[in-house]
Amino acid sequence: MIARCFDCCIKCLGGVPYASLVATILCFSGVALFCGCGHVALTGTLTMLENHFSRVATDHATLATVIEILQYIIYGVASFFFVYAVVLLAEGFYTTSAIKKELQSDFKTTVCGRCITAFFMFLTYILALAFLAIFGFSAIPVFLFFNMWNTCAAMKSPDANITSPDSICVDVRQYGIIPWNATPGKACGATLGDICNTSEFYLSYHLYIVAFAGAGATVIALIHYLMILGANWAYLKSAVSTHEYQDIKTKDDQDLEAEARSKEGQNSSSYS
Repeated sequence: MIARCFDCCIKCLGGVPYASLVATILCFSGVALFCGCGHVALTGTLTMLENHFSRVATDHATLATVIEILQYIIYGVASFFFVYAVVLLAEGFYTTSAIKKELQSDFKTTVCGRCITAFFMFLTYILALAFLAIFGFSAIPVFLFFNMWNTCAAMKSPDANITSPDSICVDVRQYGIIPWNATPGKACGATLGDICNTSEFYLSYHLYIVAFAGAGATVIALIHYLMILGANWAYLKSAVSTHEYQDIKTKDDQDLEAEARSKEGQNSSSYS
C-alpha cells in the first residue's frame, strides 16, 4: 500500500512543469510588488506635491488625472497577469503531459495544440517587450527621488561645508511634472530638508524602488516563460517528426512482409 502511494506520488510529481511553476511564482511576485507598491507610491507622490510644491489644485489637476489613470491601469495589469500566468501554468501542465504521452504511447498532439503554444510564444514576446518598456519607465521616479534624497543628504553632511543652505533647491517644475506657473514649485534649504523627512517622501521613494525591482522580476519571468514555450514547441515538433518516422517505418515493414508472403505463396504454387 505504501509502495503504491509512493509510486503514485512520484508519478504525479513527474508531471509537474517545474520550470513553469517557478516562472509563475516569479511572475506573481513581480507583478504584485510592481502594482501594489506602485499604486501606493503614486498616491504618496501626489500628496507630497500637493503639500509642498503645488498648493493650488488647478496647477496639478492634469497630474492628478494622469496618476488616477495610471492607478486604473495598474488594476488592469494586475488582473491580466494573474489570469495569464495561470493560463501559462496550465499550458505547461498540458504540454508536459502531452510530450510524455506522445513519447511513451500512441498519443499524438494536434496541430491546434502546437498552434496554441506558438500563439502563447508570440503573445509572451510582445508582453515581455511591453513590460521591458514599463521597467525602464519605472526607473524615472526612482531617479527623481534619488536626486532629491541625495541633495538632502549633501545638505546634512558635515563635510559639505555649505555656507548658504537656502541656495540649494529642488525645482520639480523642470521635470515637467507640474507647470511652470505652479506655486511654490520648488523647495530650498530647511524646507527641502523637512520634505525629505516626511513619511510621504520616505515611503514613496522606497516603494518606487521595490516597484522597479518588481517590474524587473516580471520581465525575467516573461523571458523565462518565453524559453519554456520555445522548448515545449520544439519538443512537440520533434515528437511529431519521430512519430511520422515511426509510422513510415512501420508501413514499410508491413509492405516488406506482405511482399515476402506473396513471394512465398508464388513459390509454393509453382512447386505444386
